Amino acid sequence: MMNKNYVLSLDDPDATLEKVGGKGESLTRMIVSGLSVPGGYHITTDAYRLFVKENKLQPDVLSALNKIDSDNPASLEKISREIEHMFTDAPIPPDMAQSIIQAYATLPGMDPAVAVRSSATAEDLPEASFAGQQETYLNIKGANDLLNATRKCWASLWTARAISYRARQGIDPNEVALAVVIQLLIEAEAAGILFTANPLNGRRDQMLINASWGLGEAIVGGMVTPDSLTLEKSTQKVITRETAEKLIQTVRVDGGTEEQPIPEDLRKIPVLSAQQATDIALIGNQIEEIFEMPMDIEWTLKDGQFSIVQARPITVLDPQIPAEWKLPKGAYAAMRNNIVELMTDPLTPLFQTFGLDAVNTSMGRMMDGFLGDAAVLPDNPIISVNEYAYYNGSVKFGPMLKIILDTRGIMKRMFTGAVERWTEDGRPRYIELVNSWKAKPWRDMPATEILDSVRQLAEAAIDAYMALVSGVIPAAWMSEAWFTWRYRFIKRKGDPEAPIFLMGFNSLPIRAEKALFDLALWTQEKPTLTEILLKESSKTLVDQLKNQPSPDGIGENVWVAWRDRFNLYLGQYGHMIYNLDFGNPTPADDPTPVMETFKLFLAGEGTNPHERQRASESRRVEAVRKIRSRLKGRRLKSFDKNLARAQKYAPLREDGLADVGFSYPALRAMLRELGNRLVQGEVITETDDIFWLTKSEVEDATARLDHGKILEDLAHLPPERKTIWRSARKAAPPLMLPQIKVFGVDLAELKSGGLKKQKADSLKGVAASPGIVTAPACVLHGPEDFSKMNTGDVLVASLTTPAWTLLFARASAIVTDIGGPLSHGSIVAREYGIPAVLGTGAATARISSGQNITVNGNDGIVSLIDPNEYSGYSIR
Repeated sequence: MMNKNYVLSLDDPDATLEKVGGKGESLTRMIVSGLSVPGGYHITTDAYRLFVKENKLQPDVLSALNKIDSDNPASLEKISREIEHMFTDAPIPPDMAQSIIQAYATLPGMDPAVAVRSSATAEDLPEASFAGQQETYLNIKGANDLLNATRKCWASLWTARAISYRARQGIDPNEVALAVVIQLLIEAEAAGILFTANPLNGRRDQMLINASWGLGEAIVGGMVTPDSLTLEKSTQKVITRETAEKLIQTVRVDGGTEEQPIPEDLRKIPVLSAQQATDIALIGNQIEEIFEMPMDIEWTLKDGQFSIVQARPITVLDPQIPAEWKLPKGAYAAMRNNIVELMTDPLTPLFQTFGLDAVNTSMGRMMDGFLGDAAVLPDNPIISVNEYAYYNGSVKFGPMLKIILDTRGIMKRMFTGAVERWTEDGRPRYIELVNSWKAKPWRDMPATEILDSVRQLAEAAIDAYMALVSGVIPAAWMSEAWFTWRYRFIKRKGDPEAPIFLMGFNSLPIRAEKALFDLALWTQEKPTLTEILLKESSKTLVDQLKNQPSPDGIGENVWVAWRDRFNLYLGQYGHMIYNLDFGNPTPADDPTPVMETFKLFLAGEGTNPHERQRASESRRVEAVRKIRSRLKGRRLKSFDKNLARAQKYAPLREDGLADVGFSYPALRAMLRELGNRLVQGEVITETDDIFWLTKSEVEDATARLDHGKILEDLAHLPPERKTIWRSARKAAPPLMLPQIKVFGVDLAELKSGGLKKQKADSLKGVAASPGIVTAPACVLHGPEDFSKMNTGDVLVASLTTPAWTLLFARASAIVTDIGGPLSHGSIVAREYGIPAVLGTGAATARISSGQNITVNGNDGIVSLIDPNEYSGYSIR
C-alpha cells in the first residue's frame, strides 16, 4: 500500500505547498478546478527529508557549502557536483521506493513514459519564481529509471545556480526541501508558453503566446524561435501574429529526449490556428482566475486537445508609468535641452551610471576651459529622473557675478577658433584614438582594462560632441539665422526662400544614402541575386551576412562580392547613432533598418539621391546667380559674406553630428566582449544583458573575473530593469522640472507647445520645411520600429539624427516632438523636398501609427483627421 507520507495523487487536496512544492501545488489546484492536466502523483517533501535523514546527508551538505571559496569561482561548481554525487549514490529507503513504484504502477499502460519534475518549496512563488533552477527529466520509463531520476531531481536542489539564487533571496539552506512531480508525458505535436499578461509591455489587457512543434523543452531552453501571438484578453482575439521559421524541436527517443530538425513543410507555417489560440487563451483566463494574478503557463497540444503541464506567477511585469517627477537631492531645476535632446528615450542602466559619467566628465573639462575656475555649474551637469536624462540647471549663484563680469573673455575663449576646434583638433584626435583602439588586440586584454578602454572611447565621443556644440553647431545656426534675417531685406516676390541657398551639399548622411543606392544599382545587374534578396526578410539577410554560406540559387562568388560590399558600407557609415545612449545598437551592430532601405532601392522605389542632390545643388546655384545678378556694391558684398559663412558651416554641422558615434561600434563591441565573458561566468544570460547592469555591478564583475573570484549571479536583474525601462518609455517627461504652474498653467508646457497647449484635432510646431501632405502616420521610437514604415507614410518621432536619414527616402513628411528650423530633421526634409513640422512637443504621444494626418509645413500645423473624412493620400 502506498504511504501518503511519501506520495500523493496529483488531485489530492492534501497536496499543500509545504508537502509538494510550488510546482506541484499549482498543478493540484488546477486539477481540482477541473482543468486538463496530465495525471500523476507527487513525491512529497517528507520523502526528501527522510531520504536525506536516513543517508545522513544534511551535515555533509552544509559542510560542503562551508567549503565554498569566494576567491575561487570553480569551487561552487565543484561543491555542487560533490553534493550531487552524495544524492545519486545514496539508496532510497525500501518502503519509500516501494510506495513510489506502486504509485507508478497505477498510471495507465505498461511502463508509461513520464516527466519527472522538481518542485521546490521556494519555487513558483509570486516573490521568487526560481524558474529553471532545478531539473526536469522527460520520457522516463520503468521503475529503475524512475527512481534514478527522482534522486537526480533531489540532487538538483543543490545545483550551483540554485545555491546562488537562494543566497541572493536570503533563503536558509536548512529550510529548503524538494518534492518531485511524476506526470504522464504527453507526446505533444506542439507545445508552448502562455502569459496571461503581456510581459513585453506590461499590459494586463493582453496575452502573449509562444508556440512551436514538439515537446516544450526547445522553447523553454531557448533553442528555437517560436511563433508569437498577442491576444486581446477580453475577447481572446489575435491582435498580432509573428510566424517564425522554426528549425529545432524536442522529441522522444529511447531513454529520454533529443533535439531534431523540424520537417521542412512545418518550419514556416503557424503552429496554432486563430481558434486554437482563442481556446488556450480561454484556459489561461481560467487559470488566472484560480490564482488571482497574472500567470506563466506551459501547455501541450495533442490531437487537438490542450493540456497544462505547469503554471507559475509572472514575477516581473512593468510597473506603473511614472507619475511623479521629483528632482534628486541637491538639484532645484532641470531641463530637457541641449545634449539631452540626443537622449530622447529612457536611459539604459549602464549608460545612466557609466555613460553619464563620461558625459559629465567631458562637459566639466569643456566648461573649465571656458569659465576658468568659476565653478558655476553643478558637479553633475546631466542627471536622470525616472530613467530620463535632464540638464541640471542648479547653477551656483555665488560665482555667477564673476561669470557676468568675465562675459567678454568667456565669449572670446568660446568662439576663437571655434570651427578649428572641431575640424583641426576634435575630429582628427577622435578618429585617431578610435582607430588606434581598433588596431589593438583588445580582446586579449583583462576585463578591467577593456572596461577602462570603454570609458576612454565614451569620453572621446562626448569630447567630440562638445567640440561640435561649442563651435561648429552654434556657428552653423547663428550664421544661417543671420543670413535668413538679412535676406528678408533683399528678397522680392518670386525669389527663392532662404533655405534654398543652403541645400544640395554632399554631407555624410547624403553620401551614405548615395552609397547604398549605388549598391542597389550594382545588385540589380544580377537578376537572380536581386530576386532572392527581395524575397528574403531583412532579418534573415542580416543573419546571413555573418560569413554564412550563400543562399540556395546564388553562386558563392556573387554572394561573397555582394556581402563584402554591404559590409564595407557598414564599415564606412554604420557608426551614425540613433541615440547617444550606447545601449542602443548602431547600424553597424544591427543593419536591419539599413537593409530595409537597401531593398527599397533594389525594388526600384524611392528617389535617386544623386539626382535629388544635383537638383538641390542646381536650385542653390541658380538662386545665388539670380540674387547676385541684381545686387551691387555694399549689398552684394554683404550678401556674399553672409552666404559664404552660412554655406561653410551648414555641411560641417551635418558631417559632425554624423561622426559623433564614430567610437560606438568599437565601444559596443568591447562591452559585448565583456558581456560574453559574464555569460560564460553565469553572471547574466545573454551578451547584451550587460547594458542592463549598472557601472558598479560591471566593475565588480570584471574585477572578480580578472582575479578568479566567485561571480554573483545577476541574471534576474536585466529582465526586471527592461520592464522598468519599457514602462518609463510610455511616459511623457516634462521639459522642465519642477513643473511650475501659474494660475494652473504649466509654464514649460506653454513654452514647448506640449500636450496641454494643443487643440484636440491638431498639433502646433515649427514650420521647418514647406509643403502640405495628407497620409498615414508611422510613429517610430527607434530603429527597432523602422521596418513598420511603409513608403509614403509620415515619419513621426521624438527626434531624428543623421542615422535616421535613410528613412527619409520612404517618408512623405516629417513630424517630431523636438527640433526647430535649424535642426537635422528640417535640413534633411528640405533636401528631400518633403514637408516637416518639428518641435510639436507631443507628436509621439498624440499620434498613433496608421492614423491619417495632414502635415502643413507652411504653417507648422499637423491636423489629426477623422477617419470618416479621409479620402486618401494627397500632396498639395
